[in-house]
Amino acid sequence: QVQLVESGGGLVQPGGSLRLSCAASGSIFSIDVMGWYRQAPGKQRELVTTITSGSSTNYADSVKGRFTISRDNAKNTVYLQMSSLKPEDSAVYYCNAGIRASPWGPMEDYWGQGTQVTVSS
Repeated sequence: QVQLVESGGGLVQPGGSLRLSCAASGSIFSIDVMGWYRQAPGKQRELVTTITSGSSTNYADSVKGRFTISRDNAKNTVYLQMSSLKPEDSAVYYCNAGIRASPWGPMEDYWGQGTQVTVSS
């Protein structure tokens, strides 16, 4: 069984920074794309950023220049460095990964449990 465990959320003032981490564990042969999504109250879950196994990245326009995604393939971990945070960045942030448990198995989609980020003075 595969698990994604996030950490690093919390309360931060506008203009501040936070770093989220997400570690994958369990039966893992390979990890393809990893990413972060977020969901604010009353809104749909939205893509924040993704990173491929080759470290190609993609960002939502709303976070370009402020957020940076990175990954440590040896640790099966993805990070999200968030800077210049705004109140509208407040949401539950979810980690996502496409993981293959064996060389012949399918690529399956996994989600973390979510971590709350609140930007407020």
